[in-house]
Amino acid sequence: MINLTDSALNAVRNAITAAPNPVDGLRIMVEAGGCAGLKYNLGLVSEVDPDDTVIERDGVRVFIDNKSHEMLAGTTIDFVIALEGSGFTFDNPNAKTSCGCGKSFG
Repeated sequence: MINLTDSALNAVRNAITAAPNPVDGLRIMVEAGGCAGLKYNLGLVSEVDPDDTVIERDGVRVFIDNKSHEMLAGTTIDFVIALEGSGFTFDNPNAKTSCGCGKSFG
């Protein structure tokens, strides 16, 4: 299971509301790349993929493709506002290594 904090839920909800086109939810994927070997990829999407796992909390739908689901199991996603910049952070218990930016893991 993936957990989104209240701050992350609010950030996603605000992004969906501000989107110029209809949005069905947030897709979270893990892809090759980044400084530690794997990177998180998030984006708003207009429809669910038939192979996606769908998580819904407080009206916000999150879609995770099957390849990424295992690598994200148990992850808590937060949205932080800081002087250095704002963005999503990931507390992923499956990550053996991570980079300083927090967007990449191995």
